[in-house]
Amino acid sequence: MRPAERAMALIEAGIAAADPAAAVARGMAEVLADPPAPGGRWQIIALGKAARAMAEAALRALPGSEALVVTNAGNDASLPGARVMRAGHPQPDADGAAAADAVIAILQSLVSGDRVLALISGGGSAMLPAPAEGMSLADKQAVNRLLLASGADISQVNLIRQGLSRLKGGGWLRLSKAPVTALILSDVPGDDLRVIASGPTVAPVGTRAEAAALARHLSIWEQMPEPARMALSRPDDPRPLTEARNILVGSNAISLAAMVAAGADPAPIPLEGDVQDCAAAIWALAGGLRPGQALAFGGETTVRLVGSGMGGRNQELALRLALLAEDRPAPFDWAFASVGSDGRDGPGEAAGGLVGPGSLAAIRASGVDPVAALGNNDSTPALQAGGALVVTGATGTNVADLAVLVRA
Repeated sequence: MRPAERAMALIEAGIAAADPAAAVARGMAEVLADPPAPGGRWQIIALGKAARAMAEAALRALPGSEALVVTNAGNDASLPGARVMRAGHPQPDADGAAAADAVIAILQSLVSGDRVLALISGGGSAMLPAPAEGMSLADKQAVNRLLLASGADISQVNLIRQGLSRLKGGGWLRLSKAPVTALILSDVPGDDLRVIASGPTVAPVGTRAEAAALARHLSIWEQMPEPARMALSRPDDPRPLTEARNILVGSNAISLAAMVAAGADPAPIPLEGDVQDCAAAIWALAGGLRPGQALAFGGETTVRLVGSGMGGRNQELALRLALLAEDRPAPFDWAFASVGSDGRDGPGEAAGGLVGPGSLAAIRASGVDPVAALGNNDSTPALQAGGALVVTGATGTNVADLAVLVRA
């Protein structure tokens, strides 16, 4: 098997291990340990890129229950027994605002004898924009654009998002009189439940004051709309949150273990930090690879937007690594793939990039300068020109990013 084929086979093994239905099945015994009281009912609320698949599995396990599914385009096919609502991602939109209103209405209608099964997966933060008091959807969208361009990691992004929302950072618990059990599919390194989908069923990452301080540190405070600055300047809600059962049922680590079971070795470093720094750290490992060895990486890098092009963190990582490999070539055939497990990397349709020794020559032969493309954050057309773009379509799951470096 050629290095490129092997790299993608290992990525596919990692994605398969994040199957949302299997993840829900792993957690159902604990869910069923606390059934509704006599006369009560199950209410399923599924949120995120894996919401539909998770809800389908839950409906099989809880026949007759009611379900609301909030997910993004590509994962929003109709589901018998459920109301499926499409919401914007990565930019919140009016559809997401309508879905947030629906979630709020459901939670406020429940009584103590009912039970909520929350099915949480990555991407859910952008999908439920419920702006804090005094803020509009346009204000939330403006802040989100600033955050996505700031180079902040997911924990930092969600600290600020939580301070500007009625549903994030334990918001579901404040609204529901019914006990909540959450099955959570993690898309964040370290599996911090407060960060996944901005933690609707757990305590917030931090205070509003900490969120405001971070916005200043990121140099976006003065650019934020005035209502957002006012919201982060208000004191936190002093009421204690009710307890929820939060159960982690899938993660990036589980997918990495599946890649190792398929023949890769675990990489000594994660995917993290700025894409250029991460690319350099990964390529530094190439010289130590044994013939036939593959290293599996997982996590999530960050990109600082300086241009107006089309791309994503996985595509930038692949293109930057190819440039480093050109400067310090390896005396063997190799391939590097970096892919978003959800099948989407950035605002376009690409999932990531797959590069090898000939990728840059193919890009330049098509008339594209890869260095200039990176200067405009325009990795998508560059990789596409070189036949190095990975397009999978929506996978129905989301456990952050997966990458593989393979030596022939």
